[in-house]
Amino acid sequence: MAPVQTSCTSVSIADHMPMAARLARSFAGRGEDLDDLTQVAMLGLVKAAKRFDPERGVSFAQYAYPCILGELKKHFRDSAWSLHLTRRMQELHLQVNKATAALTQQLGRTPAPADIATHLGLTEEEVHEGLNCAAAYQTRSLESPVSSDGTTAELGQLIGKHDEHLESVPDRYALRKHIKELPEREQKILHLRFFGDLTQGQIAEKLGISQMHVSRLLSQSITILRGRMLAEV
Repeated sequence: MAPVQTSCTSVSIADHMPMAARLARSFAGRGEDLDDLTQVAMLGLVKAAKRFDPERGVSFAQYAYPCILGELKKHFRDSAWSLHLTRRMQELHLQVNKATAALTQQLGRTPAPADIATHLGLTEEEVHEGLNCAAAYQTRSLESPVSSDGTTAELGQLIGKHDEHLESVPDRYALRKHIKELPEREQKILHLRFFGDLTQGQIAEKLGISQMHVSRLLSQSITILRGRMLAEV
């Protein structure tokens, strides 16, 4: 490979390709193909060669190393995630991964989140967030086959659907509590009207009062319940 010309001297990219390939391999096993990582590293090497200025007093290898490393990290931040994560979360994940590898060698065992938190000066919650980010590297199709109990189904069939009534559970619980706070007769009228599905006339006949009285008590009870529910919002 021909050397890349800089302003003052020439740099042979071929001589430093093994370094770029080694850096690419250090990022392997994170959900990205090694060939793609190698290509990114080589691109970083070329960019470093074009920007290198020998008058700064450092060797090309010293200058190129952080440039290639930066390209690889940028690739993971921008391209390697199946799900979008904030830059802070992506960097936290890489930081936790690096600390995990270092501590595993140092301790002779897999470090606990508490070990990583102490090493990085983070909270255990932040460490867990960084570890959980790994799930965003690769996603599975909802049509992926899944075997269970000798039968095969698609992943999407095993995932629960949104329950429209679930969000109303707290409201229904609060409503039940406030209904119990009403006088016994008003509770019975509400029950007969909304659970027994009786008309106001049928309720009046059943309780031995006028339909107008039932209507007034029903309206009054609903107003009270609405006010108490809104007060909790």
